Amino acid sequence: MTASRARDPRLAQVGILALTVAIWFAPVPDGLTPQSWHLFALFAGAIASVVAGALPILTASLLALAIAVLSGTLSPEQAYSGFANGTILLIVVAFLVARAVVLCGLGARIGHLVVSAFGRSTLGLSYSLFLVDAVIAPAFPSSTARSGVLFPIATSLAEAAGARPGEASRRRVGGFLMFSGMVSLSLSSALWLTAMAGNPLGAEMARTFGLEISFGSWLVASSVPTLTAIVLMPLVLYKLIAPEVTSTPDAPKAARKALAALGPFSRPEKIVAVTFVAMVVLWGAAATLGLDSTAIAFLGLAVLLATGVLKGADIAKEGDVLSTFLWFAALFTLSSQLNALGFMSFVGQQLASAMTGLTPVLAGVTLVVAYVLLHYLFVSPTAQLLALFGVFLQVGVTLGVPVAPLAFLLLFATNFFTAIAPQGSASNLLFVGAGYLSQGELYRLGGIVTATSLLIYLIVGLPWLMLVLR
Repeated sequence: MTASRARDPRLAQVGILALTVAIWFAPVPDGLTPQSWHLFALFAGAIASVVAGALPILTASLLALAIAVLSGTLSPEQAYSGFANGTILLIVVAFLVARAVVLCGLGARIGHLVVSAFGRSTLGLSYSLFLVDAVIAPAFPSSTARSGVLFPIATSLAEAAGARPGEASRRRVGGFLMFSGMVSLSLSSALWLTAMAGNPLGAEMARTFGLEISFGSWLVASSVPTLTAIVLMPLVLYKLIAPEVTSTPDAPKAARKALAALGPFSRPEKIVAVTFVAMVVLWGAAATLGLDSTAIAFLGLAVLLATGVLKGADIAKEGDVLSTFLWFAALFTLSSQLNALGFMSFVGQQLASAMTGLTPVLAGVTLVVAYVLLHYLFVSPTAQLLALFGVFLQVGVTLGVPVAPLAFLLLFATNFFTAIAPQGSASNLLFVGAGYLSQGELYRLGGIVTATSLLIYLIVGLPWLMLVLR
């Protein structure tokens, strides 16, 4: 959150309230119903509250949903439909499964194993972070949760390379590893359907446009552009930041020492590892075998509970999971109902009229670039997804852009653009707060890295998508 947003939240709250009331009582545009216009006022007020830092996303979303019901804008059945949505439940259950990966120590062990194999150079340490993140990502539907695993690894690697916050002699080494962690989270989230909570939501929204996205089809579509970005990005960062130390011969030794201290694989680690692999395999085969992805997640959670790896007390501590469930379900409902009431189609028609004359390819590229740049205004990638994904997709369809490649590019962008600014995602906060990079450096590097990712997904990803989505 920027300093200007944090100065006086009460002033922001008054401004957002005035904006919501003004939209509510403004004349309803031709082509819309009062119901859809009033719901837009509430939805816009909720999103603006989050963007401006006036209210937390949980408070804003629940307040908007409550007013929608009490004002008669939505019926109770419409308003609460999101709380029974299988996609929302999948996200919540996957959060709990991810908790077991952390509790049993499997995440830390994977990190040490990779560093022991690839950590002889500073560049190798960066690749270690990317590799660890990519491996554990499908079991973590939250990049913020994964940052809690990745940040301690990055910190220990920086310290092993002689970097300390506040010390200028090796500051670039620390900055290189911290920013590697940020960028890794943005790319690994694009690689797997279950690596970011917004991904399944986007897939659910894309279904209304006739596009079915499974765990396997997402991986096929994302694999080439995302793996290309994962291979190239450490090199790009290495050139941009130019760390003072290039060789870290002691890092593998330190990792092996940490592994020795952990001892052999424990029973909980083995159970979590087998359960995790089985879930990924079943998710990958879900479309072919006709399996429900949410049921697979529930099965995995049940196995962890039955074996005692995860206990009820552990779940009780996960207060953030309930919070996430509530605001995801609320905002998803508001967004879905806006689409059902024709608002998204209306906005899409207006934008399409403004872009008349562009070829489908140019229109699609313009929409993706605009979508990425607009993330400077959002502090939550999921909030932006819910606010803009359906609108941009509708515009593309109206202009003749093939729905499948456009949807995938917008969904991938929802992940890789989180590195564009320090406030681009909550997963950035630990790395930003490490003290190795200034705000100016974070914005400069974020802009360059996001532009590079955008080019990779357009130059490499678009032809690949056109090939595999035929």
